[in-house]
Parts: sequence; C-alpha cells; structure tokens
Amino acid sequence: MKCKELIKRLETIAPIRYAEKWDNVGLIVGDEEQEVHKIIIALDPSTEVIEQAIEQQCDMIITHHPLIFSPMKKITNNDFIGKRILRMMNHSIAYYAMHTNMDISIMADESAKMIGIKDMIPLEVLDASTLENGIGRFGRLAKTMTLLELAEEVKKQFHLEDVRVVGDLSKEIRMVAISTGSGEDYVGNAIEMNADVLITGDIRHHKALDALERNLTIIDAGHYGTERFMVEWLADNLGINDITVMVANEQSPFKIV
Repeated sequence: MKCKELIKRLETIAPIRYAEKWDNVGLIVGDEEQEVHKIIIALDPSTEVIEQAIEQQCDMIITHHPLIFSPMKKITNNDFIGKRILRMMNHSIAYYAMHTNMDISIMADESAKMIGIKDMIPLEVLDASTLENGIGRFGRLAKTMTLLELAEEVKKQFHLEDVRVVGDLSKEIRMVAISTGSGEDYVGNAIEMNADVLITGDIRHHKALDALERNLTIIDAGHYGTERFMVEWLADNLGINDITVMVANEQSPFKIV
C-alpha cells in the first residue's frame, strides 16, 4: 500500500481539519508515493522508538505527539530533532503524527467511556456548529463513587501503578470532567460545569490549590498515563489487513522512587 493510501485511512479516523491551529499533524517526514508494508505506532517519536522501527524494518512511524512544532531552518545531526529526522530519512521511514485531531475525534470519547461517563458533552466546544466537536468530555457516572474509588478505577482502566489525587478521598463523585494529556487549562471549564472531579495530567501545585479552593477535586493520571491508550486503540482499529502493525515498546519518562 502506498503511503498516501494509508494517510487517507488515518485521516478518516482523525480528520486533519480537527487539529488546532498551533498543532503540526499529518505527514511530517517522507514520500507519499512510498510503499508501506510495516508500521509502528507510538505515543512519542523518541530516539528509542525510531531505533525500534529501524530494527523491525518498518516503513512508517505513526505517533500521537509531533516531533516538530516550531519551524526549523536546518536539519543536521548537531540537533537532537535533526538527528531523529535524518535517521528516519536514511532508512526510508515515513513519519506521521495524529495529535489534537486524534484528541478531538477519538480520544475524548474513548477516555470518557473507559471510566463509564454517560451523557457526554465536550469540556470545551471548539466548533459551535457541532457540539460534539471539542476538547475533553464532561458527564455523569452511572453510579456515585468516592474519589478514592474513582482513582482506583482510573488506575485500572489506564493500566497505571499510581495517580496523584487532590481532595478528600471520601468525597462522593458523580459529575466528571476528563481531558487527556496536559489539562490544567480546563480546570476553569470543569468548575463552570459543576464537575466534582477533573481527570487529566500535568497539574501544577498552585493550580491544584486553586481547584481545591473552588471545590474541584482532581485525579492527575499523568500526561503519558492518560494518552498511552491511543497507541493500542489505533493498532486495533486501523482496519488495514495488508500492512503489519506493531506497537512500540515505551514507558513514561518519570519513575517513582
């Protein structure tokens, strides 16, 4: 299958038009006419992932987070991003990113479903013409849980060893907001919607204190922790039989000691 044919499938799953303006998604490295027989899917285009792709003789890497966000004037091996680009180019590996378009079209709903949120609406609407198009999700749990019980459910569903929790563990939770990745910018949205809890990642100290003061509890499951499921989801739902699909061996950059 040609790279451009695979891209059509990827953009059916997560249309480019859903990506936020500041984002960099789509084919970032490679030739659309290249034949693709084997792909590897990862959360990040790390050096380790690229080396796995080379070792496994993959023709394409698909990640959630883009390798390039800012314009680059030079691509050389004197820069760590340049090194990665050159490694892919030298081994004829195409590289494609699905970031905020994947967040909006797939990950918002799927993450909410994982913890049993019902009657979902976006946490932040991006397109007034369709209330389904937005960042994150807000809704109710099928049954009331304590904050501790919900934290344990988040650990179970996202396959995590630990999460950080802000608030009284015995507090009853019914209305839930969730935003995968770095979601502290949506604390205000969650409060305006009268959420009992926000599930997200990358919450800073002062933001946690502000949320608690305004009666919002938080389950911080980490950036990696809330987004890694995208890799397996895409591998299971790509729906192309004549391409071998691999899942990269990755782990969070953070370790608990």
